[in-house]
Amino acid sequence: MSAPTGGSAAAHSFLSRFEGLKSRLPGAAAPREAAAASFAAAGLPGRGLEAWKYTSLQPMADASFHEPFSLLAPCEELLALVPPPALALDAPRLVFRDGRLRADLSNPPDFFSSFSTAPELDADPRPLVALNTMLAEDGAVLDLPAGVDGGTLLLIHLASDLHGQPTAAHPRHIIRLGTGARLDLVEICVGTGCYLHNPVFRISLAANAALSHVRLQDESTAGFHLASIDVSAGAGALYDGFTFNAGSRLGRAETIATLAGPGARIHLDAAQLLRGRQHGDITTIIRHAAPHGASRQGVRHVLDGHARGVFAGRIEVARGAQKTDGYQMNQALLLSPDAEIDCKPELEIFADDVKCSHGATVGELDADQLFYLRARGVPAATARLMLIRAFLDDAIEGLEDPAVRATLAHVVDQRWSEPAL
Repeated sequence: MSAPTGGSAAAHSFLSRFEGLKSRLPGAAAPREAAAASFAAAGLPGRGLEAWKYTSLQPMADASFHEPFSLLAPCEELLALVPPPALALDAPRLVFRDGRLRADLSNPPDFFSSFSTAPELDADPRPLVALNTMLAEDGAVLDLPAGVDGGTLLLIHLASDLHGQPTAAHPRHIIRLGTGARLDLVEICVGTGCYLHNPVFRISLAANAALSHVRLQDESTAGFHLASIDVSAGAGALYDGFTFNAGSRLGRAETIATLAGPGARIHLDAAQLLRGRQHGDITTIIRHAAPHGASRQGVRHVLDGHARGVFAGRIEVARGAQKTDGYQMNQALLLSPDAEIDCKPELEIFADDVKCSHGATVGELDADQLFYLRARGVPAATARLMLIRAFLDDAIEGLEDPAVRATLAHVVDQRWSEPAL
């Protein structure tokens, strides 16, 4: 196999790992070989690509990732990293360790099956998706029949390094909701040490189906989280997504959502709480392919130290997608003169009867509000946290489940009580 043009230690280690594992990977060999060839030609994405203009993978490219050996590894310390309000949820649970299902820690619902038993792989030239296709071993396949209410499901991913050596996991999750089906999915990612978590989600919603997908990315601050989420929503369907980024050294969530049927709705809200030299990237593409669709995006960033936040949001309206209603807003709170926010909104509209808008604001903590609290005896650190919580509460107050809201509040409080990175 030829060397990747973006030659790096990481790219070579991934290709070497594939060569060593390919005879044991589940499913057909052809799509994996095609993905490996695509990845070998492209390498890891670089900042020369417009979609990666503000996010460099160079810190990851210099690492050499190893095979995790975690099927029987203890998980107690990693599970302790999951916020207690989430563990208290009275709901079925799927626990993955380094991308592999831990059946001993899971309580799966009836509509679950393992990706490892019947892999579904597709051709996708995006380098990180091709990397996932090449190396995916396991994941959750969720098939809800028409009219079924799946309730709440907790999806937990645990990760760690291997005796100080970086590891990598590439789970493939497939979610299909039949006509009128409903599901609330709460996804939590935590870990320790240096590793890569490269999940891919394939989500398909039939007519009038509804999926609430809350993602808490609280990975190790030495780790890398690169998620690719593809959503297709049929007529009248709703995908209500919320991503909260608080962990990882470098985190990126790329969502491509298509409103494929008339009256489909897509919500892609997010919040980032980053400190030290953390880098968080929220990238979205919303494709209005049918009329009477509505999309909403609200993204909030709280950035301290030398942290860097990115929001790149693109709304595409096809020629026949009349009566489209699209809106996006990006707001950043900079707590340090060294923090940085990059915002890139885009609209591409080929229909003439639409309503689309976007906006962005960047600011710092209000000095008058801080003075007001301090004058009433509130300690400085507590006053700052109160204002930060108020800023983030506007992003999370729309979440219906109080346990989910409590989970995110727990992360905010815990993060601000830790020493600066």
